[in-house]
Amino acid sequence: MRALGIDFGLKRVGLAVCDPAGVLVSPLRTIERTTRNALFDELTEIIQDESIEAVVVGLPLSLAGEDTLTTRQARNFAESLKRRTDVPIHLMDERLSSAEAEEELNAAGLRGKKRKMALDSQAAVIILRSWLQRGRS
Repeated sequence: MRALGIDFGLKRVGLAVCDPAGVLVSPLRTIERTTRNALFDELTEIIQDESIEAVVVGLPLSLAGEDTLTTRQARNFAESLKRRTDVPIHLMDERLSSAEAEEELNAAGLRGKKRKMALDSQAAVIILRSWLQRGRS
């Protein structure tokens, strides 16, 4: 199943996709947010163009596992996306995904502006990878 991982943010939204077998996860791109409608238009276009069958939105819970303002914003985002597509939308706990993404980019030797742009899509890779692994176990 081809799935799209989303690292939701108020300024940038990181995207990742997996291959049809659900084995390899790759960063797709980072969207710089302008307007809400432009974001959803771009996402629905990607869902169609990439033949996406499931979307996984990272849920930024607190370290204690509780909802925060950002958690509620991510839930609202997922609900809004659900109204715009027939593809199932899943939420995945993303605690520490950004820290893990930082470590992976450090190991890859990425620095500066390239690193900043890659961080959100790499976090989306981790969110999608975690969801796929959870489904296999």
